[in-house]
Amino acid sequence: MKSRKLTALILFAALAIPIQLAAQHTRYKLIDLGTLGGPNSGIFFESSPQNVVSNQGIVAACADTSIGNPDYPNFNPVPGLLSGVPGGPLPDPFTFHTLRWENGKSTDLGALPGANSSCPAHISHNGLIVGASSNGAIDPITGWPEEQAVLWKDGQVINLGNLGGYESYPSAVNNRGQVVGQATNGIPDPFNLFGFGQQARAFLWENGVMQDLGTLGGPDALGVDINDRGQVLGISFISSTPNPTTGVPTADAFLWENGKMTDIPDPLGGTAVNAFYLSAKGQVLGRLNLPGDIGEQGHPFLWEKGVFTDLGTFGGTSGGAVAMNAAGQIVGTANYPGDIKFRAFLWAHGAKSDLGVVSGNDCSTAYAINSRGQVVGWSASFTSHDCANMENLTAIEAFVWERRSGMLDLNTLVPTNSGIFLFIATDINDRGEIAAEGALANGDVRAVLLIPCGENEEGCVDDAGSVTTAGRGGSTLTMAQRLAIRRVMVGHRTRFAQRYHVPGLVQPKN
Repeated sequence: MKSRKLTALILFAALAIPIQLAAQHTRYKLIDLGTLGGPNSGIFFESSPQNVVSNQGIVAACADTSIGNPDYPNFNPVPGLLSGVPGGPLPDPFTFHTLRWENGKSTDLGALPGANSSCPAHISHNGLIVGASSNGAIDPITGWPEEQAVLWKDGQVINLGNLGGYESYPSAVNNRGQVVGQATNGIPDPFNLFGFGQQARAFLWENGVMQDLGTLGGPDALGVDINDRGQVLGISFISSTPNPTTGVPTADAFLWENGKMTDIPDPLGGTAVNAFYLSAKGQVLGRLNLPGDIGEQGHPFLWEKGVFTDLGTFGGTSGGAVAMNAAGQIVGTANYPGDIKFRAFLWAHGAKSDLGVVSGNDCSTAYAINSRGQVVGWSASFTSHDCANMENLTAIEAFVWERRSGMLDLNTLVPTNSGIFLFIATDINDRGEIAAEGALANGDVRAVLLIPCGENEEGCVDDAGSVTTAGRGGSTLTMAQRLAIRRVMVGHRTRFAQRYHVPGLVQPKN
């Protein structure tokens, strides 16, 4: 199946964090969300926004069932949503379904009728989940299994349909049940956005009706995010004329509200505005291409009511802003001079701060920030300290950052007998609960939820009564764990950079 999920590389080296520093930070109870009968489960972490755990503590994950996959092995692996979860670049012999976890209970949300697979893409803060499901048909244009946007609500899987074409994909859902994404309309597309062979249009779905939001003048558009006010953030070609830099039309971000689409052009003179996040107040985060559109050069930005703020980099040419809390704190990733190192950043009160790395690492990436100012992501080491190529990766750890303690390896904050190595943290809610992915000793990958511990709470310490750094580094990981994390992280970087399948439209370099 075409997939928009991820997969990545790792060879590990040990670099420990002092026990006394870890002990000053909140400890976490680690909950393996398990599977639906198969070996693996995973957290979807390619899309922006990165919502996979709600403020109620509900988690959406993708999990193998014990049922054979009818598409195995003919349509795996491919670059798209489903085949990368959770089997990585290897064919997944199991059908996989969306898993909903709440208060210790896992529920199989299923897929569209038939022997079909599904995975979640986004969860609202009141627990509504959207994703994509195969439908048993083959797209006559692409020759691949069709995928349809779906909403899970009141125990039902609702097919959101399309706009006259064969496929659709959701990006976000708000607390009101409004869904945005992109869907094909049946008209041939010379630019082949998403590889559908048909025009892809941004849609707003509400109460059973899918609305085409139109474009800024070009043939294609996509919906990226929606807030509870019903404002929609997206990206659209502004004409049908290819520009000489990228070979495709210039793409601007847009803000749609009450039937009106407001153009958000690139004030730096590049040919693409990458939109990643929409706040409750209508603020937009993303990445602006630099003039010339060389490689992945671009700056993180904040846009608010027509005013751009260039958040800058750490001296390099690339960066992007991906999340924001109600206090206006922004997180993202930015490069240093030479573009071989990048760091997670926090922007607040007009100033940008380097959040650092887990002790001894080279680079870091931020994914999410909550109302408390806690940040999660990953920190890694690379061959010759060159982070520009994920193939150089030698070590990686999931992290949590907060002002009082700095950046800490999450593996040092969970019981040592958890049996899971945490390599990426993708989301954190306002209760401080963290969604992450980890690898078991046998190489299986699992979706994980970390819950802050109360005093002397059961499940918060290991048999020795303390949290240690055991489990970190290459010497303590099995070969199966290393290979599993490689499957997840290498493919993640490859697809992350090409999310929109349009030259110039890429995620931050991380």
